Parts: sequence; C-alpha cells; structure tokens
Amino acid sequence: MLQIAMSFIFAACILYSVGVWTEKIQGRLKPWHLAAFWLGFVCDTIGTGAMGAMAGSILQFNFHGLTGLAAILVMLFHAAWATRVLVKRDEPRIASFHRFSLAVWVIWMVPMVTGMVLGTGH
Repeated sequence: MLQIAMSFIFAACILYSVGVWTEKIQGRLKPWHLAAFWLGFVCDTIGTGAMGAMAGSILQFNFHGLTGLAAILVMLFHAAWATRVLVKRDEPRIASFHRFSLAVWVIWMVPMVTGMVLGTGH
C-alpha cells in the first residue's frame, strides 16, 4: 500500500510541477496546464488518502497533516479557478495566472518536503 501511495504522490509532484513551471515559462495559462493541475490534484488526493488510511486517519493534527490538508484545498481552488479563467477566456487572468500558480505550488511543497524529511510520506 505504501508503494502505491508514494507512486501517486510522486506522480502528483511531477504533474503539478510541470504544469506550474511550464505555465510560468510560457507566460500564459493553457488548457494542457489545466489538465496537469487537475491530474496532479487527483493523484495527490489519492496518495494522501492512501497514506491517511495506513495511518488510521485521513487528518493528522500535526504540522504535516494540517499543511497537507491546506495544500489539497488550495490545489482544488487553484484548479477550479484556472478552469473558470479558461472557460471565460479571461485574457488578463490567462496572462497573469502563473503568479497565483507559483504561490500555490510553494504552499503545496511544504507538506511534500516535510513528508520526505520526516518520513511521513505526504
């Protein structure tokens, strides 16, 4: 179970990082970035859920658990807002969305790194 959970978390890291950083480099939000955000979110949610199942509770009341919950919620908001921006063809936001994406990525990396350092998975 641990290997499956870690595989999903690793996939989330790759998908989300590629989506965010290529959006930053390209300077505008594109549909394939949105797909990477949603797939990263789904993989992270599955991996985190599997880790929670192994720990006996999906929510751990410690730094890693609380920042992990915050990260998933921010990722959900990020993907939903990116969807809205693209659907509405909001050109100013399409061109500046990468600033928000980078902030979300940094927030998401906190539980990712603490999971690796503390050996808690994610």
